[in-house]
Amino acid sequence: MPISIVLSDLSWSTPDGRPLLSNLDLSFGAERSGLVGRNGVGKTTLIKLISGELQPQSGSISFNGRLGILRQSVQVHAEETVADLFGASEALAVLKRAEAGEATNDELASADWTLEGRIAAALDRVGLDVAPETPLVTLSGGQRTRCGLAALIVDDPDFLILDEPTNNLDRDGRDAVIDLLAGWRAGAIVISHDRELLDTMDAIVELTSLGASRYGGNWSQYRERKALELSAAEHDFAEAEKRVAEVERSAQAAVERQARRDKAGRKTAAKGGIPRIMLGGLKERAEMTSAEKTRLAERRRGQALQDAAAAREKIEVLQPLTVKLPTSGLPANRIVLGMEGVTAGYEPERPILRDFNFIMTGPERVAVTGPNGSGKTTLLALVSGALKPGSGTVRVVHSALLDQRVSLLDPSLSIRDNFRRINPDADENACRAALARFMFRADAALQIVSSLSGGQLLRAGLACVLGGAVPPSLLILDEPTNHLDIDSIAAVEAGLRAYDGALLVVSHDEVFLNNIGIERRLELPARAVSDR
Repeated sequence: MPISIVLSDLSWSTPDGRPLLSNLDLSFGAERSGLVGRNGVGKTTLIKLISGELQPQSGSISFNGRLGILRQSVQVHAEETVADLFGASEALAVLKRAEAGEATNDELASADWTLEGRIAAALDRVGLDVAPETPLVTLSGGQRTRCGLAALIVDDPDFLILDEPTNNLDRDGRDAVIDLLAGWRAGAIVISHDRELLDTMDAIVELTSLGASRYGGNWSQYRERKALELSAAEHDFAEAEKRVAEVERSAQAAVERQARRDKAGRKTAAKGGIPRIMLGGLKERAEMTSAEKTRLAERRRGQALQDAAAAREKIEVLQPLTVKLPTSGLPANRIVLGMEGVTAGYEPERPILRDFNFIMTGPERVAVTGPNGSGKTTLLALVSGALKPGSGTVRVVHSALLDQRVSLLDPSLSIRDNFRRINPDADENACRAALARFMFRADAALQIVSSLSGGQLLRAGLACVLGGAVPPSLLILDEPTNHLDIDSIAAVEAGLRAYDGALLVVSHDEVFLNNIGIERRLELPARAVSDR
């Protein structure tokens, strides 16, 4: 039988009773499917249901084939090795005893003589050169993720199920995962916001609160379809607005005609010639007809307004965020960042950066790149002032840092209160207008920061930093797209495109870097020690 995963009338609710997946019908075959949707819509829950970690409250899941599942992070214990991750420690120990002539006859009979070669081949497919006895704690998070992926593919499962497999990977790691999936010929379900990775997919499955929709083709083809849907929604909205205007014109014309008839009737009655009893009947019928016409007009108007509201709502769902920001006033020749002869690190005897020099001028957009452990986070800590250099000088103009936790925001305050704290000269109207530009309108601006999703949190940080009367001349970003859904990434990109100051960005997301107009790259070399 062909490999397949079939979900039939599947429903699941959160422990507090909130429906998350309702009557879901979906199937996966021998193809690579990218699973996308906003954070909190149920993507990871769906994976847990497929894996058996959760049980559906109604409906069924059936599959034909073997599953290999990779979580967002690979959990390790202090003594575990790469071989343990493969579940192969004892089998490899048998092979070593056999080579030493110490294996029993039963061990020799059950030995898997191909195991070492298959493990090495799997590690090579994800771009890793590590020995099976390597302790996992000595590897970076990205290296452990790649080890976990290698452990999945060593036995050639029928389905790979991957939850954000490129998160926290450097460029080489991302390329290894992308190349692996580009050549994968069995089934795969991939939750990801990595648009490069999604461009290797055969289909995109979009999960929303209304259910799931399948789009044949990769991410770029999916976006083309969504653009067509937006164009159609804009056309429907224009037509709906026309109908509202036509209904209102028709209703006004009817009112005016009735007024003319009433006026003519009053003139006729004033002249006499019509019996009083007939006048009363004519008046009653006229009033009944007028009331019926009024009710009909109101129904038509109400339906037209309802259609227009539905069309507008669809546009708002499909239309990406666009913003207009105040200018930073940054001249093209001004130095925004100067680093001269900088040596720095967290341990004086083991500096991470040594005799480092770097200058940014005017509204440059610079990406800091390099493998994990090369010192990117250390560099940002120096620029933001969180870390002092051991020697050398760091000069920075008015700047702001948005790290992955957006720690410049007070989590106990509302978005509005954070804005007023960061921009004390802004009045209430300026505050509300700035937040509205980032889609925090009315009560949405009163949300407590600790309750925000990752995408909302970063958008709120951008609103508070860039929405003031004079934005900072330099904005520093540390892996801003990690843990965001694709809609949130698009909103962040729109905000950054509208910013006219300088950008210094650490990110392994090439699509993101291209979309925000990166002009120059600062490549840090690999180091033997891990970055903090």
